[in-house]
Amino acid sequence: MASSSTISSKGQITVPIEIRRRLGVKQGDRVEFVIDNGRAILRPAQPPANPFDEFAGCLPAFDSIDEINAWVRDMRGHDPEQP
Repeated sequence: MASSSTISSKGQITVPIEIRRRLGVKQGDRVEFVIDNGRAILRPAQPPANPFDEFAGCLPAFDSIDEINAWVRDMRGHDPEQP
């Protein structure tokens, strides 16, 4: 499948509808241009990595706010019987 587009004076191009459909992109979506072995590749942009993902699952699971508060008090070294 070969499609073409003309680069405007501002460096803009129109991505043909067939390509947009195949990539699953629509108006407002971001795309990336990647050079790989002398070829230009257009692909949907990947969202930036969430810096908090590495911490997912590092805390115990809690069933109630009381359990969370007790855990925090324990971490702070407070007597669990004291508010």
